[in-house]
Amino acid sequence: MGCSGCRVRFNFGKVLSKVSVFFTMVLIFTYFFYCLAGLCDSAPRALYRQQLASDYDILDDPRRVWDELRPSPRLLPDRNRTVSEDAAQVDAPGQQLPLHARGSAKESAESHGIPVSNTFGTKRFPQAIIIGVKKGGTRALLEFLRIHPDVRAVGAEPHFFDRFYDKGLEWYRNLMPRTLDGQITMEKTPSYFVTKEAPKRVCTMNCQAKLIVVVRDPVTRAVSDYTQTLSKNPGLPSFQSLALKNSTTGLIDITWSAVRIGLYAKHLENWLQHFPLSHFLFVSGERLVSDPAGEMGRVQDFLGLKRVVSDKHFYFNQTKGFPCLKKPEGSSRPRCLGKSKGRPHPQIPSEVLQRLRDFYRPFNHRFYEMSGQDFGWD
Repeated sequence: MGCSGCRVRFNFGKVLSKVSVFFTMVLIFTYFFYCLAGLCDSAPRALYRQQLASDYDILDDPRRVWDELRPSPRLLPDRNRTVSEDAAQVDAPGQQLPLHARGSAKESAESHGIPVSNTFGTKRFPQAIIIGVKKGGTRALLEFLRIHPDVRAVGAEPHFFDRFYDKGLEWYRNLMPRTLDGQITMEKTPSYFVTKEAPKRVCTMNCQAKLIVVVRDPVTRAVSDYTQTLSKNPGLPSFQSLALKNSTTGLIDITWSAVRIGLYAKHLENWLQHFPLSHFLFVSGERLVSDPAGEMGRVQDFLGLKRVVSDKHFYFNQTKGFPCLKKPEGSSRPRCLGKSKGRPHPQIPSEVLQRLRDFYRPFNHRFYEMSGQDFGWD
């Protein structure tokens, strides 16, 4: 009787073991069936997206990568959302990736060579161009604008409409960064403003383009221009020998480019033959230094952008003598313009500077009338 009970218990255990194996096999086959049917592949893709998100962070400026992926506030259903709330959206094609995906990218990026610029958005012709002027503050303006999530800009100057026009519009378009719906494509090349053929060429591309001109006291601008050239060519003749045709008559030599660029009214006349004045915004290079947030407010309004760039983004660098950007997200230090900006100017004889001021005065007043702004250079 006792042995019979042992056999019953032994058989019952074998039955339980077989049932357990049966249900395990059922679960395994069910899992494979659903995966083959495509019902469970969303989880691996989500993980893959997060991996890519950290991989892209290896690019030179991580903040700009995330700016490229950030959705336009105009595309969001809730107009009252803040920029920080927008940045926390779950990733989707054409949207900002989640903040937790910004991992330590340097280690994993080496195994992925897919730049963000080749993955998201569309290459478009610029809707806005900073067309001038050299040594007026165009680089500062461009860098300040790139903080804005709805602005995507070429870092280097393309020089398409003055030097490389023969390469064709398609070549030019391919230079542009990819943009999402609602973002603005921009570039800056200060020499466009003084290039005779540039207005017609820009209009051929887009007669509705918005044009930004950063202007500065033409005398100070000329000295700054000379200083930059002198740093590259220490054997350059003196400023006064280049600015004056001869020291006896004191006549200004307008064939020297440093002088000619400051004839803003003359250059603007050329542009107004192809674009109405309403397509221009004239930014004060002086106010871009003394009140960067105020000037950036005007620029953002002109471009139809929400005022995102504000006082909180700037601090004044006493050493360089102009505003710098506070520490951007994903960076270990504040960001100022390069060493070539803020160079000390050489000493120029006061009588030479006064001759230049007298020379520029009628041109400045004409420019004030044309632009509708008094820049106070006299």
